[in-house]
Order: sequence, then structure tokens, then C-alpha cells
Amino acid sequence: MTKVGTAPADATPWAAVVSALEEIAAEVFEPRRPLVLQRQVVIDANPELRERELIKCATLAAAIAGVLRDRGVADTAAELAGQVGIAVLHTAFGRWTRQDGGRELSRFIRETADEMHTLTARASPAGRP
Repeated sequence: MTKVGTAPADATPWAAVVSALEEIAAEVFEPRRPLVLQRQVVIDANPELRERELIKCATLAAAIAGVLRDRGVADTAAELAGQVGIAVLHTAFGRWTRQDGGRELSRFIRETADEMHTLTARASPAGRP
């Protein structure tokens, strides 16, 4: 997940993750949308392939966390950013593959990341009111 590592030094860990996901979407997924959609249909129909996708996602989350640690991010924060980044990607990807229009995956990633930010900004620490 080298794109996280190439984010500006002053970028927050979360900004680095979201920016990297948007770049990957624009470079890898969006130009190949028809093929990606066909691939997703096959994965959705096959439990073994869905399981492999989950393993890939876990590996990617760990890679993101590792790069963040290399940038000096604390272990817990790095792990959370990696896991949440993959959750954002997964949610955005699902929305992108189900859409009728031609909106870019990177836009869905940004919207989903913004929703995550809104959700967590309203949360109280340790469940306190």
C-alpha cells in the first residue's frame, strides 16, 4: 500500500488512507469497470471466492497499518485506520457496482469516508453521553 506512504508528511493518517484509496480507485478500478463488474458477479455467486476476498481485505488492512506505522503512527491508530479504510472501500465499492450511472468509485470513496467522519464525530468517547 505504497500510496499511503507517499502521502504528504503533514497528512493525517486518515487523510493518507482515503487519498490512497481514491488514487487506487482512479488508476486500477475505474478504467476497468466492465471487467470489475463481471468479476464481482462471479465472486458474489461463489462462497469460496467471497472468502478469498475477505482474506485479501484483511491482508490489505494489515499492509495499510504497516505503512502507517512506518510513518510513525501508533499501533492502535494504524490498525484502526487500516481496518476502517477497508470498510470504507468495501462499502463504496458495493455502492459503485450497484449504481446505474457513471459516477466514479473515487467519488463513492470520498462520500463514504465523509459519512464515516460524520458518524465518528458524533460519537462520545467510551460510550459516554
